[in-house]
Order: sequence, then structure tokens, then C-alpha cells
Amino acid sequence: MIRWTCFLVGRVQGVGMRFAVRNLAEEFPLFGYVENLEDGRVCMVIEGEAEPMQRFLDQLRVRAPGHLHSIETYQSEASGEFANFSIRR
Repeated sequence: MIRWTCFLVGRVQGVGMRFAVRNLAEEFPLFGYVENLEDGRVCMVIEGEAEPMQRFLDQLRVRAPGHLHSIETYQSEASGEFANFSIRR
């Protein structure tokens, strides 16, 4: 398993992005969370296998609400600390 920390950039707050991300993540074997950042971006931390994670990001680009300009992704080792995929406030 791997961990991706992703930053969603664009008009991504106030458009239901966190809920869309969580709902989409539930369609895949993924764990982690999504949260709004004070700088206007949305942060996702996702853990799982590389192939489902890539399919998840591909689908997010197609189905994202608002106006998603880019997704900045950083990879590291999975911690295994998550039991599900949740929204953090």
C-alpha cells in the first residue's frame, strides 16, 4: 500500500468537493480523509494500492464539482492508520 497526499487546486471549496470526494472514494478500496485548507485548496490523504488510487483520481477529474484546475500529488509510504475514508472539518 502507498499514501498519496493530494492538493486540489481551483474553485474547490463551497461546491461540495469534500462530499464528492468521499462519495467517490467509497467506490474504491481506499482509506484516508479529505479536508478544506485555509488557503482555498482541498487536501486529500488517500491510502491503498496504486491502480485503484489512479482510477479514483481519473474519475475525480471527470466528476469533480466546481472548477478543478489541477491535482498536486505527493507519494509516501502508507501508515495504515485509517479505517475508512472520511471528511475532516
